[in-house]
Amino acid sequence: MKRITAIITAAVMLACCLCGCGANTVTAENDNRLKIVTTIFPEYDWVMNILGDKAGDAQVTMLLDNGVDLHSYQPTAQDIMKISTCDLFIYVGGESDEWVEDALKEATNKDMRVINLLDALGDKIKEEEIVEGMEAEEEEADAEEEEEEPEYDEHVWLSLKNAQICCDAICEKICEADNSNAQNYRDNTKAYNKKLSDLDAQYKSTVDEAKYHTLLFGDRFPFRYMTDDYGLDYYAAFVGCSAETEASFETIVFLSNKTDELSLPAIMTIEGTEHRIAETIRDNTNNKDQKILTLDSMQSVTKDDVKNSVTYISIMESNLLVLKEAIN
Repeated sequence: MKRITAIITAAVMLACCLCGCGANTVTAENDNRLKIVTTIFPEYDWVMNILGDKAGDAQVTMLLDNGVDLHSYQPTAQDIMKISTCDLFIYVGGESDEWVEDALKEATNKDMRVINLLDALGDKIKEEEIVEGMEAEEEEADAEEEEEEPEYDEHVWLSLKNAQICCDAICEKICEADNSNAQNYRDNTKAYNKKLSDLDAQYKSTVDEAKYHTLLFGDRFPFRYMTDDYGLDYYAAFVGCSAETEASFETIVFLSNKTDELSLPAIMTIEGTEHRIAETIRDNTNNKDQKILTLDSMQSVTKDDVKNSVTYISIMESNLLVLKEAIN
């Protein structure tokens, strides 16, 4: 927390210097542009689709643009300054975004609009859960005797149903900030949500026709919203926000036995890991021939990926192909 306070102080000082020494340079180009700051890739891509052909008239920033995971991100002074002066700031909420509250206190744009996705989703959000065979983090295991605030699963963007709700909320805030183009934004959102709804229907059809209805992750598990949407069961080594990288002997044995018990054809992982746990689980099964398949949770998308036309929908379409392979 001291580090965040120091960063915010530095950001305020930097903003003052820019205002005092280079005000013409800073404001002349961007004064009339709608400035939107997002923390993660899904938010950024949703905004770009809502803006449509007006995207070039806006300044849209994705803070986590170099593959840094949401759970380990710390804002820089430049990040804080971008937030403090923007017209719309969008973030997930939850424990990983605890730094946001202090950052918003330093906002120089008093007309700034803010969207917390967890708040926008209301009763759609879910608490993190420990399922059979999953390792609880030490702090969770030690907190049984204490009354604690619920810890919510932050990976809300991995539900196509949630995505539509979030896009509606983002659209309304953008319309408030730029009312002259409101109908255009609403039309774009309606068209984009139709694509999300169609893809959601494809997921449902795939699961309805599947041979298996359980996913087993030798990894963290950020896909609870997705599995709940389609009635899939799951087992995993760790919860979605876990920082653990090594699984215990008991966890490996449980997941290996569960793979055998359910005759699962695949062991799942998420992007950006070495997949050692999944491979160890496979090596301890009877047949040792399960596929190691990766679902992309969009937590490592970079600005280069964006330049290469990676989109929220393209990743969810790729995930659907992986899911088909995993449950058939």
